[in-house]
Amino acid sequence: MLWYLINFGIIIVFIILFLITRQMNKRWSKINDYLGTVTNTVNSIRYGDLTTKIEKLEHPTYQNVTDSINRMVETLNDREKMIVEYQTELMRQNKLLESVINSLSDGILIINDQMTILRATPKVTDWFGVKGTAIIGKNISEFLQFEEQNINLNRMNAKDVFIKHTPTKNFIISSIKLTIDDNKKRYILIIKDVTNERELETLKEDFVATLTHDLKVPIVAESNILEFLIEGKFGEINDKQKVALNNMQISNKELLTLVQIVLETYKIKDGGIKLRKENILLNGFINEIIQETEPVASQAGLKVNFTEGRNIKVTADPMQLERVIKNLINNAIYHSNTKKDIDITIGEIPGFITISVIDYGQGISKKEIGLIFNKYYSASKKFRKIGTGLGLYLSQQIILAHGGEITVTSEENVRTEFCIKLPL
Repeated sequence: MLWYLINFGIIIVFIILFLITRQMNKRWSKINDYLGTVTNTVNSIRYGDLTTKIEKLEHPTYQNVTDSINRMVETLNDREKMIVEYQTELMRQNKLLESVINSLSDGILIINDQMTILRATPKVTDWFGVKGTAIIGKNISEFLQFEEQNINLNRMNAKDVFIKHTPTKNFIISSIKLTIDDNKKRYILIIKDVTNERELETLKEDFVATLTHDLKVPIVAESNILEFLIEGKFGEINDKQKVALNNMQISNKELLTLVQIVLETYKIKDGGIKLRKENILLNGFINEIIQETEPVASQAGLKVNFTEGRNIKVTADPMQLERVIKNLINNAIYHSNTKKDIDITIGEIPGFITISVIDYGQGISKKEIGLIFNKYYSASKKFRKIGTGLGLYLSQQIILAHGGEITVTSEENVRTEFCIKLPL
């Protein structure tokens, strides 16, 4: 009896184990199926298919994982759409920027420190006579010829450059260093066609030079007639007439000086200043100039004081040096808004003699000091005085031709000093 019970118990145990094993197999089968589905979904996402989702399952444990994976897919899908939108907008902005750059009248090149062309605008390829991307990788020396043999890409600003394929036009070139965090040196070269500007400048200068030359003839004739009238060669004149004629003569001289300044300025560009140097004793030389400017100073209620120093001898062109000193004295008279006299002094520094013209008028602002020697700039316009601005420019060129320089120091409404330095 006991034996039968034992056998029956064993049979029951095997039946239970069989049922448990069968149930476990079904469960593992579901897990394998689910893992297969997850694997397929992940692989689909990996290869860019963000439309795949895992279907909902009734099992709560699996459902949590399923929901998490599906939410991740939706998030990735949204991010991909955003990225696509950003890429589209970036491409649109790049095209817009490229269109703007390509439409510029200036040509733009990007090169490396070996002068190799990395990029170029269509304007450049047109000037260089190269089509499309064929220009990439070429050296700029194949197309450009610079005035200087050693090119400093860090310091190239509006330098004249010759383009071999376009020899009939005038170009200038400037460079800008690109700052990028890749330790590679790159430069932007900007090429500008200045042919029209140069032609216009030449026409303007030719016109002004011709005009001033033609104006000089009747002004000189008028000056001679006035001189004859004052000397009484056409009959006696009374005192009032003489005063009027003297005033006319002063105005005539100022006009002649103005025309001469303009004419000399254009002569400088064509052939430079030609000097005829002589030995000059400065004390007597400056005294004579002061006597000639005395009528203008008297009309302004001013006096020009000269403090004589050691009678220094200097080698210079007397006519040109006289022109410079007269110009500085006249400027001091015109810009003096006080009744304080104008002072002229002579000094010496190592290797140079100095001639200083000092006035105690309105002065010059710091901003204008850097501009007053520029061609055509005239600080006098600010104070309603007539002037071309060429006087100081011409004066500077004359002193530079002598191997010297003109400096200026000024404090507004206190004093202004122009100092001529000439080599001994």
